Amino acid sequence: MATKKPANPTLPTVTPRVPDGGDSVVLERLAQKIEPPQMYQVAMLNDDYTPMEFVVMVIQEFFSKDREAATQIMLKIHLDGKGVCGVYSRDVAATKVDQVLDAAKQAGHPLQCVSEPIE
Repeated sequence: MATKKPANPTLPTVTPRVPDGGDSVVLERLAQKIEPPQMYQVAMLNDDYTPMEFVVMVIQEFFSKDREAATQIMLKIHLDGKGVCGVYSRDVAATKVDQVLDAAKQAGHPLQCVSEPIE
């Protein structure tokens, strides 16, 4: 069985450095436009079974809100059907959602939490 010899990989072309009369090499820095990461809001959804006190406790524990702010968010969830608990990067928002869902499951409550991209 005859096989062809593999071709040697091609090396990138390197432009020779031009000495500037000193011992140092000067490189130009190109400005790059970097956009901030996409942010996500973490929202809790209303249900008729999860106690309000549990929702307040979860908001305080996982979103670092004081009792007054947590109560205001809980009332917004209760009255509007959904309330935003915080705005985070994608990975942090996903972690917060998982933490809330795990706590609700362990406590036996059907509390739902979602993360949504902010436009």
